[in-house]
Amino acid sequence: MLNEPTLEKLQSLKLSAMATAWTEQQKSPEVAKLGFDERFGLLVDAEWLHRENVRLDRYLREARLRLSSASIEDIDFAPRRELDKPVIRQLASCRWVHEHQNVAVTGATGTGKTYLACALAQQACRKGFRVLYRRVPRLFEELLLAHAAGTYSRLLTRFARFDVLVLDDWGLAVPSDQERRDLLEILEDRYGNRSTIITSQLPPAKWHDHLGDPTIADAICDRVLHNSHRLVLKGPSRRKEEITAEK
Repeated sequence: MLNEPTLEKLQSLKLSAMATAWTEQQKSPEVAKLGFDERFGLLVDAEWLHRENVRLDRYLREARLRLSSASIEDIDFAPRRELDKPVIRQLASCRWVHEHQNVAVTGATGTGKTYLACALAQQACRKGFRVLYRRVPRLFEELLLAHAAGTYSRLLTRFARFDVLVLDDWGLAVPSDQERRDLLEILEDRYGNRSTIITSQLPPAKWHDHLGDPTIADAICDRVLHNSHRLVLKGPSRRKEEITAEK
């Protein structure tokens, strides 16, 4: 049987990786010694890996992570950070996403909160979950524009579709009444249905006072902290250490 028609059919079926792998098999004497099932398995593996890489690339581009290269494997577990490796290993399984739980990452400025949040988000993408990253100050600006443009409901619906929403740098400024209500709407849509990662310099014990309005504060804190994994990063600012090292 001629190879060319088979290759054309594979391309027509959008099995380009399998076609490429099959062409490479023809050139390898070692592969030629394998049985049909083994060779076919290699072809299927090549196509599956290609599609997984394409999916992951698409998910990461969609997520727009602030630190796109952050990964679970590169997290620094220096003792002074007091970061529990078994807990991170558990979170890396992404069971918390399956169970619609949240993650709250707190600590002083420069301790690596954003990196950890992005590493967890990247891991979720690798596990097949859709992720979206937003810095909270920019998020509030986006919501304000949506109110003015009449697209607020549509924007809320879009946020609600993502399996994991990363809200980075929450608590930098006292929120306005509208910002409090907007945050509650986002979290209400996600509660029990999706997962959220929040990073903040404020410890959770101060979130209620920071929000100001007792009723809305109760609702927000309940929806975020009731079913969350809390990670507290300690140690000196890593940014200052990097600057010192460069000098």
